[in-house]
Amino acid sequence: MALSEQTKQQIQQAYRDMLAGKEVRARYGQRLMIAEIARYMGDITDNDGQRTSPPSACVVEAGTGTGKTLAYLIAAIPVAKALNKTLVISTATVALQDQIVLKDLPDLKKHSKLDINWTLAKGRGRYLCLSRLEGRLHDEGNGDSDTMPLFLLDAPGKEEPGTRAFFEEMLASYGGRKWDGDRDHWPEQIPDDIWRQVTTDHRQCTNRHCSYFDSCAFFEARKDLDAADIVVANHDLVLADLALGGGAILPEPENALFIFDEAHHLPDKALNHFAASISLNSTRSWLKQLSQMLVKMQPYLSPGTQGAKTLERISEAAREVDLVVTRVYEYCEHNITWEFNDERRSAQWRYPEGQLPDDMAELAAEARIASANFSRHLGALAEELQGAFDERKTHDIDRETAESWYPVIGSFHSRSEEQLRLWAAWCEETKSPPPARWTVRQRWDHGEDITLYSSPVLADDLLYTRLWSRAYGSVLTSATLTALGKFDRLRSRAGLPEDARYLVVPSSFRYQQMATVEVPAMKAMPTDDGFLEELIERLPTLWQGETATLVLFTSRRQMHQVRDALAGDYPGLIITQDDMAKGEVLRQHCARVDDGRPSVLFGVASFAEGIDLPGKYLHHVVITRLPFSVPDDPIDASLAEWVTQRGGNPFMEITVPEASIKLVQAVGRLLRTEEDTGRVTILDRRIVARRYGQLLLDSLPPFRRVIEY
Repeated sequence: MALSEQTKQQIQQAYRDMLAGKEVRARYGQRLMIAEIARYMGDITDNDGQRTSPPSACVVEAGTGTGKTLAYLIAAIPVAKALNKTLVISTATVALQDQIVLKDLPDLKKHSKLDINWTLAKGRGRYLCLSRLEGRLHDEGNGDSDTMPLFLLDAPGKEEPGTRAFFEEMLASYGGRKWDGDRDHWPEQIPDDIWRQVTTDHRQCTNRHCSYFDSCAFFEARKDLDAADIVVANHDLVLADLALGGGAILPEPENALFIFDEAHHLPDKALNHFAASISLNSTRSWLKQLSQMLVKMQPYLSPGTQGAKTLERISEAAREVDLVVTRVYEYCEHNITWEFNDERRSAQWRYPEGQLPDDMAELAAEARIASANFSRHLGALAEELQGAFDERKTHDIDRETAESWYPVIGSFHSRSEEQLRLWAAWCEETKSPPPARWTVRQRWDHGEDITLYSSPVLADDLLYTRLWSRAYGSVLTSATLTALGKFDRLRSRAGLPEDARYLVVPSSFRYQQMATVEVPAMKAMPTDDGFLEELIERLPTLWQGETATLVLFTSRRQMHQVRDALAGDYPGLIITQDDMAKGEVLRQHCARVDDGRPSVLFGVASFAEGIDLPGKYLHHVVITRLPFSVPDDPIDASLAEWVTQRGGNPFMEITVPEASIKLVQAVGRLLRTEEDTGRVTILDRRIVARRYGQLLLDSLPPFRRVIEY
């Protein structure tokens, strides 16, 4: 379908209206991006609404200052409407998701003549479950509850951190419409262990059968989904939907135009999504809880009924799982050479080429059979309980019993499926590249556990078969999609189609005039013993005379060591990202700068990418060492092993390109607007002393270089 003249005019007019309404000038890079996305979408051919052209994607790298959100909205909305497709915008972070929904889309609607409506889509686990909140308050008020309190299922053996007053405040805020039930919109950060007590998943939710359905936060947020022109989601939700076959939560891929913002995160998100793990002692612990729960549930099911028989089968199957999990634990304990790390009190063992020893493979096969049997019976009981909600049929179980027990059984069923995923992954024949399979043993003051893991090492097949081959169209954008100036890394990791097209949008920044990148003379390399002492000595001279400095470390331990050594001599100057919540750290930093006082931020990886400090709030970025991946990461190690076997050089093919992306992101903290100025200092001399250093230096924006020798 070539773009109609009407659609082209809509795009052009919307852009003109937006510029006039916001009183801003057109940006060359923004216009280029709009044209490229519109051209790509116009080149998709279809028949009766189904794509007939080969799978393709449009990949656009656009740096800070391009205005890429506005560019893809203006290009894609008229096209999606003309095609009668839903536009699905997916982000990696909640912050960007909220920015698009609360700022960018309302701005576009206000200033352009585009007739649009949109909705926010988040997973069920981001929303309050009133049924669980009510149950939580009931359990706390009534210590002798008949059913198994649901919060116990989520935090075995942990002391309860939430207070009754907190949960009552939550209920009052939601009931009084002061809060929409979205975790991300609660005024303070809610810790995971508290939030788990008042949310649910699809296995525990009774949907329309729940007595709170009409006032459910999740379904309230979702009811506009089918009618929306634009659905703003996140990568995790898109991947969850694809895992369920596509179209279960979001529109079917065939009827959607996808825009992946922060697209550089997509391959890793996909790996996380299709990874699996099981903690052996924790599994035994919740199996004990299950046996207690089965005893409590027995009186509610009449003897001889299908439900009572299924309960017995679950009990028997749980014993089988417990036995085999115990044997796996003993095998791992005695047949793996564990080398403990003093700092973390943990040890890791990776199976080379993903190959399990014969004895372990046999145990995994037994565990898979036992777990499949166990999960099947739990699923059968969940169906029995769900059947009791249908009032048109007579049933052995009454509705009240079903309402009480369905979420409990659903929680256990969900856990049984998670462990089955691990055993199934460990029993799969290894492909090329083989999966990463590893075990971690952790010790605490009052116990220990062994966790088994499995993960694919590349997401290429997963993303191609589930997403690119099915989607009507896909746009990927981010400030960092190239590595060492090429798209090769993204293409291979994301499995992008052969017909994908690529564009790097030139930046509007005048890098030569705005900033310098400096590499001072250092006596020690980061791999030398004396580097930490030199770092401690050098940093105060670097931040002297500066109002706002960000110092980035690759190790938390080193960050704390440097802070401990310097904080006493510089009171009220240094804040580390571990001192308080991220938002509060940034707020305090900005407040100091506003008061005319200098401020130095210490951060690690998440501060190298996810913070925005424009203008006076950041003048100097200090990079203490090049951001090479930790060598003991089992997924990276497995991928490196595979590359080596194929005759490649994993350091140059994996490590250096990854470091390049991280370095560009770190440097990208400095210039956020066209008026910003400042400097970047790199204290790792490998950037000028090693052959690969020149590649990393050349991948940075073209700052003025100041290199001491």
